[in-house]
Amino acid sequence: MMHRHLAAGLVAGAALLLASCATPADAGAPGAAPSTSPEPSLGVVFPGPPTGEVVAQGTVMDTPDGIELCLGAVAESYPPQCSGIPLEDWSWEGVDGSESSGDVTWGSYAVQGTYDGTTFAVTQAPIMLALYDPIMREDPTGGEPGAGDEADLLDLQEQLPDLLGETYLASYPENGWLWVDVVWDDGTWQDAADADFGADTVIIRSAITPLP
Repeated sequence: MMHRHLAAGLVAGAALLLASCATPADAGAPGAAPSTSPEPSLGVVFPGPPTGEVVAQGTVMDTPDGIELCLGAVAESYPPQCSGIPLEDWSWEGVDGSESSGDVTWGSYAVQGTYDGTTFAVTQAPIMLALYDPIMREDPTGGEPGAGDEADLLDLQEQLPDLLGETYLASYPENGWLWVDVVWDDGTWQDAADADFGADTVIIRSAITPLP
């Protein structure tokens, strides 16, 4: 069952991606199949930005190229390196917990603000992650194993960077589930993953979360 779900989901996603690239002439070519509204599918539907204030935990990286909030992996170099989202209205004044090397300054913080889908704008003083006490998220699986086959989950994992683009952060298979971390999801991608692969296979986790 899992293999059929994955195969069907990936084929459907590929077909929809090709259809989205068609020119008006392609769409109206003789013998073309009539257009239909696409079902939710990873890589085809995308979440809109949050409407209110949000919070994210990550590494603030201040380099000559700008200030970014890195929500994914950070290279263990000195200074560290990472790729994040642009950070606006950030100030180091009065902020503890930073380190500097040459013209690079960085630190790990919980940052509150607004996110427009591209840029995170700070609205409150950040909190050092060492002092931050976040609300524990509920386990979306309820402790139940997923239905995924390890080989199929690993195959899907290889597709994710192309399907989700720069918003993809990381993923790993565990206990029959593929856990997928992204910059932001309002449930759109979770619904798409459920439609593609079944509701017992993929968990999408958003690094940026609405304020409670």
